[in-house]
Amino acid sequence: MLDISQCKEGSPIQFTLDLIGSKWAIVILRELFAVRRSRQLLEVSGISTKTLLMRLRELEEFGLVQGRVYAEVPPHVEYSLIERGRENQSVMTALNQLESR
Repeated sequence: MLDISQCKEGSPIQFTLDLIGSKWAIVILRELFAVRRSRQLLEVSGISTKTLLMRLRELEEFGLVQGRVYAEVPPHVEYSLIERGRENQSVMTALNQLESR
């Protein structure tokens, strides 16, 4: 069995554990895989606006999503998956399959 304490900082395993350990991150990624607009995430998940923005910024720091700022009144940012985020789709599919068992 894998000893998590032996995982090197920056390793893929540590990255995944950090990501999964962040509440709402998996839900947000799952919804973005469904090509939802980030504005719709509040309706789907029931997450608060403050928490959603915090998690989206974390996912952006992880290099999984990218925010695009629109110069509108009021201004808003639309988040979408980028290549590194899309690479995790197989992991998300596996998690969804486990959930449905």
